[in-house]
Amino acid sequence: MKSQSNGRPATGAVILLAHGTPEVLGAMDAYLELVTGGRRVSSEVVHELQGRYAQIGLSDAPLPEGAHLTRWTFQVAALLERRLGQRVYVGMRNWKPFIRAVVQEMKSDGIKHVTAICMAPQNSRTSVGLFKRALENAVGDSMQVNFISGWPGHPLLAKAFAQRLRTALGTCAAGDGRAAVLFTAHSVPSRTVQPSATPVEYHGMILATAPDSYETDCRQTAHLVAAEVKDILSDGDWFFSFQSQGMSGGPWIGPTVEETLVRLKNEGYNTVVIQPVGFLCDHVEILYDIDIAFQGLARGLGLKLVRAESLNDSPLLIDALEDLVVNSESYILAVAG
Repeated sequence: MKSQSNGRPATGAVILLAHGTPEVLGAMDAYLELVTGGRRVSSEVVHELQGRYAQIGLSDAPLPEGAHLTRWTFQVAALLERRLGQRVYVGMRNWKPFIRAVVQEMKSDGIKHVTAICMAPQNSRTSVGLFKRALENAVGDSMQVNFISGWPGHPLLAKAFAQRLRTALGTCAAGDGRAAVLFTAHSVPSRTVQPSATPVEYHGMILATAPDSYETDCRQTAHLVAAEVKDILSDGDWFFSFQSQGMSGGPWIGPTVEETLVRLKNEGYNTVVIQPVGFLCDHVEILYDIDIAFQGLARGLGLKLVRAESLNDSPLLIDALEDLVVNSESYILAVAG
């Protein structure tokens, strides 16, 4: 078999999987229909989300370098590809480049073995589970897939977040008063993570009944990051919340960021440093939900809100991804065990 210079088979590759995001405002309706598994959403919701995306730079003309999430994911893929000396593809579940189309490209390129990594470190049915299903349906029996279903406890991931958090904490001046750190992750509908004896239906998609580790995974990442900065952050000064609850009916897991900010103000904090550990790069949940919506709420409460920079193309993130690829088989066995 022909091999690459690093000793890896030439027929092997990596695919980074992500949610996907529209590149123009006019694509919002079609994008949301894919997100909801074919269920039409109201025009009010479409217009609301178009307004949010417009405030973070999306318009009727594509951004030169692509929408935020897409641009950062491709940049990470390029850095990882150079590091590995192995082809790294990018596939999105809900927008271009769609996973199925990318798998077809991989087949044409002769790929026979692929390591799949979700750009959502914490495992959940509504993200990682659906990414896995989309990839498996597209691949069939055409190639061997090493699917890494979760990496919330990876030490290099914690170090990457901690590096960003130290910088953010360093911007807090003595005059800013008592400061708290608030870790966040994306909320999900409660019924999608609760134990179920029968398959759960979510927007027309049937989810598995296996236990969902999402909340535990999210809190694990937060604990590990806090431990990395324990020299400057006491255990009593960090908190955790779920953000970006959706507009669909039914309860979503919490506590919410909104209610937590109120609580922190009432407990005497003057500054809150927020670090979203459930997201790896800038996109609407960061640039709108935190930088615009939560900032506005904090100002109204009399709080100073500081956000730790997203990992984006952090060298430590690339280190973590490289380790996941190089040690993928042992890592998968560790997760399964």
